[in-house]
Amino acid sequence: MHTPAELLHIIEEAITKIPYPKHPANLYEPIRYIMSLGGKRIRPVMVLMATELFTEDVLKAIDVALAIETFHNFTLVHDDIMDNAPLRRGKQTVHEKWGSNNAILSGDVMMVESNKHLSKVDISVLKPVLDTFNQTAQGVCEGQQLDMEFEQRNDVSIAEYIEMIRKKTAVLLGGAMKLGAIVGGSSDENAELLYQFGENLGIAFQLQDDILDVYADPNKFGKKVGGDIVANKKTFLHLKALELANQYETACLMSTNQDENNKISQVTALYDQYQIKELATTQMETFLNRANHALNKLSVADERKQNFRLLVQQILERES
Repeated sequence: MHTPAELLHIIEEAITKIPYPKHPANLYEPIRYIMSLGGKRIRPVMVLMATELFTEDVLKAIDVALAIETFHNFTLVHDDIMDNAPLRRGKQTVHEKWGSNNAILSGDVMMVESNKHLSKVDISVLKPVLDTFNQTAQGVCEGQQLDMEFEQRNDVSIAEYIEMIRKKTAVLLGGAMKLGAIVGGSSDENAELLYQFGENLGIAFQLQDDILDVYADPNKFGKKVGGDIVANKKTFLHLKALELANQYETACLMSTNQDENNKISQVTALYDQYQIKELATTQMETFLNRANHALNKLSVADERKQNFRLLVQQILERES
């Protein structure tokens, strides 16, 4: 099996060869720009990894990998507009460089480009590929909508939060793996097990990100520790603390007029008091166990399964 670095190289090379039209320039240059900003390409890498569980010809899935990466970047372009974000991967966001109207239209074309990539797969798997991709894309949009609605609500439950991150983040990872399996010639059962593996892994990874936002080493995290606390973002940690806090502590958790450093310090102390980090870690491990259970049921040789598990671990360590 290829290493993650080798698969990443295959994907990067393929991205540089996508033949976007030159005109109108303001429609296609933003697409070239966002696709060239790099990133860790975790989703398309996992498409190819899933394919390689069932066939030696990993290039059978390159068009699906490009579709997933194009779709993912499409969501980033539109998310940045909604968040009014100035930077993406340390560079100007598309709407900052070309304006919101151009960014919206370029994002729309990226969705078209995703479908153009998918249309190149073998006709024998075209329908399940399109069905899986469309279901995945719709779920991501639903998750984004829920995330926006949660910003206006003070009664979000932990169950609702888990469902939101499942749709916004995890279904794309699960969908990527299922698509790779389908193109690789897997059985329906194996493809579904890989979907379950990816989805549960995605939820676990988002919960880990929630924990790292508060407890990571600031020199390694890559962004300000405590950003979710300052923004009163409804993460698992925030919602669990609200479940356990008294009236005074709830006011502290929800306050918006404190000095940022004081807010981070006070809320972190509350998290420590109620052992929120440990509770979040337990929740994360629950989803990791579900992911591993699905992988253990996969009908492939144990050696390939173990190699796959190690490759996934390498990718997640690099991502975190």
